[in-house]
Amino acid sequence: MELFWYIVLMTMLAIYVILDGYDFGAGIIHLFFAKTEKDKKAITSAIGPFWDANEVWLIASGGVLFFAFPTLYASSFSGFYLPLIMILWLLIFRAIGLELRGQVHNKIWETIWDKAFGISSLLLALFFGVALGNVVRGVNLGIVTDGVSTHEPQYFFLPLWNPSFSPQAEHLGILDWFTVLLGIIGVISLTIHGANWIIFKTNSDINKQLKKVIFNLNFVLLTLIIISLLVWHIIEPKPFHNFIKTPWLWIFPLITFTGLFGLFKIKTFKKDGYGFIFSTLFLFGGLTTTVASIFPKVLPSTNDINPSLTIYNVAADEYGLNVGIYWFTIAILLVAIYMIIQYKVFKGKMDDIGYGDH
Repeated sequence: MELFWYIVLMTMLAIYVILDGYDFGAGIIHLFFAKTEKDKKAITSAIGPFWDANEVWLIASGGVLFFAFPTLYASSFSGFYLPLIMILWLLIFRAIGLELRGQVHNKIWETIWDKAFGISSLLLALFFGVALGNVVRGVNLGIVTDGVSTHEPQYFFLPLWNPSFSPQAEHLGILDWFTVLLGIIGVISLTIHGANWIIFKTNSDINKQLKKVIFNLNFVLLTLIIISLLVWHIIEPKPFHNFIKTPWLWIFPLITFTGLFGLFKIKTFKKDGYGFIFSTLFLFGGLTTTVASIFPKVLPSTNDINPSLTIYNVAADEYGLNVGIYWFTIAILLVAIYMIIQYKVFKGKMDDIGYGDH
């Protein structure tokens, strides 16, 4: 049952990254590339009917984490308290940036909330990439100091950064050169993803420029992916051991690079949705490849005193996991119905929706 709920949790997180990821990317495009009011309206119209529903997947993932893996929930929400609060405030500012912008038709007012929306989207993309880096790198469980565990085996706490800015320090921080690298990859990936969504859902004049942006950013992304794979050996001496042990897992890296290399053809696609499909493949493949590389660990320990947290030592009781299936089945059916209706109602181009014109 632990494996079933782990797959459910990772699937929900992947859906969240794909769906709310294009919202973050659209916000970044809005911040840097939307120069005219027409372009800004096209971008907000593309995500307007979807962004709040997309965020539900994050809340739902937190609920599944709390129910199925309570020890991991308690450990993570305690240790990552500082960045989680920062993410919460960024989500708030992104939402009110979208909602309040159209309340007053004043240039200064609109500029303030445009910046709030764009900067919050940029920092959220960065922090979610950094979060993935922290999971890959691991944490100092039990806060081991000089070979002695000073707290319970599941407990840790991370400051924003450590003085050495190193992922190999005894006392780690949220930010170091490795997690920041993955954060930058997250920003570029979601920028590409958001640009593809805008192209898919609008006929904006900015779309031609966005195809050039995607093409150029894809070179940067490929370079950073190669660098991250090379330095991964510094963090994990045997980063591909699961893939060697279980060859079918190579399907996930294959999906990743299919999406990545497919994006290089963005300028030749005849249908606007193809780019979004390839960026979706890249995000899904990248997340599942990372998860598969550390399985069954869900939060590695960077010391030899306390064991890593795995899906088996953080899971809830077997009875609770079995009972939860019934409620999950009902919930997932309701969500599926809602999403089918939502995307059917708002299918096609969104240029005339006029989101935010209150």
